[in-house]
Amino acid sequence: MSTVPRAPGAPPGPPLWLLLELTYRCPLHCVFCYNPVDFVRTGAELDTQAWLRVLREARELGAVQLGLSGGEPLSRPDLEVIVAEAHRLGFYTNLITSGVGLDEPRIRALKAAGLDHIQLSFQDSTRQMNDFLSSTRTFELKARVAALIKQYDYPMVLNVVLHRLNIDHVEDILAMAERLGAEYVELANTQFYGWAWHNRERLMPSRDQVARAEAATMRFRERVGGAMRVFFVVPDYFESRPKPCMNGLGSVFLTVTPDGTALPCHAARMLPGLEFPNVRARTVREIWYESQAFTHFRGDGWMKEPCRTCPERHQDFGGCRCQAYLLTGDAANADPVCDRSPHHHLVTAAVARADAGAEEERPLVFRSPANSALLSS
Repeated sequence: MSTVPRAPGAPPGPPLWLLLELTYRCPLHCVFCYNPVDFVRTGAELDTQAWLRVLREARELGAVQLGLSGGEPLSRPDLEVIVAEAHRLGFYTNLITSGVGLDEPRIRALKAAGLDHIQLSFQDSTRQMNDFLSSTRTFELKARVAALIKQYDYPMVLNVVLHRLNIDHVEDILAMAERLGAEYVELANTQFYGWAWHNRERLMPSRDQVARAEAATMRFRERVGGAMRVFFVVPDYFESRPKPCMNGLGSVFLTVTPDGTALPCHAARMLPGLEFPNVRARTVREIWYESQAFTHFRGDGWMKEPCRTCPERHQDFGGCRCQAYLLTGDAANADPVCDRSPHHHLVTAAVARADAGAEEERPLVFRSPANSALLSS
C-alpha cells in the first residue's frame, strides 16, 4: 500500500493498514516464521466480539486496509464473521494463509462474507523441500487450494519466503507459479526476526545466491511480460541503506496480536522499555494517538547520530528498530544495514560468514509449541 509522506513534525495520520493476528495456532512449523519465539507465553486469544470492536474502532479512525493473519487465521472458526463485519465497514480484506483448512465450503463462505483477497504461501517448488521446511505434508494441499482460489475468481497471489535452503530454486518456483496461474508472486527474502533470527546462520544466503536469484527473476519477468507481476524483495543485509520500515513506526501500520496487544510493527514486542497497550483495556484511538509504544519512535526526535543529521532520515526513518535492537542491543541506534552506521560491520560479518559457507553446527529449530516453551524457559 503506497502512502504519502508527511511533512516533518506534522501530526500523525490514521493507521491506514490494520493487521489482525487472529491466532498463533498454526499447523505449519516453518523455520523462518516471524511469530515471536515465546508465543506460548502470550495470553488467551481475543473472542469474536473483541475483534469486531477493534474493527469498528479502527475503521472509525480511518483504517482502510485489513490483513488477517496468524499463525493460521483459518484456525479461527469465526473467521467468516470477522470478514463479514470488515466488509460491512468498508475494509479491503486480505487473508494471509498457508491454505490449511481452506476447502471448498470454507472458501465459498468467505466469498459470501465479502473477502477481497487471498495470499497463499508455499515454502518451495517441490513437495520434498516444501514439506521439509514446514515440517508438514502440505504441498499437494496447497496446490489444491491454489486451484480453488482461481475457481472462485480471486487473484492468484503466491508468497514464497526465500533463504539459503531454497533461494537456488527461484527458477523452479516461478515455473510452479506459472503452472498454477498466478497473477502475482512475492519472493520475500527472509527478514531475521522471530524464528528466522534463531535460525539465522542456517538461513542466511550468500551474495552469489542472491545475485543469481535476482537475475533469474529478471529473466522470468522479461519472458512473461505483463502476464505476471513478480516482486523480489532483496534481504536487508545485502543493502547499503535500510528500508523505510513501516514507513516509520507509528505512521501507517497497527497490528493487534492474538491476546490483544497492540504493536507498531509485528515484531515490536521484543523492544525493551516500551509499554505495549492492549485493546482489552484501551480504545484503538487511545492506543494510536496516546500510547508510548506508538509515539516513542514516531517522527525523528528519538534519533541519535548518524541518523539525527542525516539528510535521508525522512526517507528511511532510521530503518528498522527491531533490527537495530537485535544486532546492537539498542533500538535507538541506526539500523546496522546502513553503511553509515557505526555497527554496519555486524551485518557485513554475517554476510561474510554466509559467503564463506559457514554454518552453525546446531540444527534448525522448527516453530512448535514445544520448542517455543523450551526456548522461552
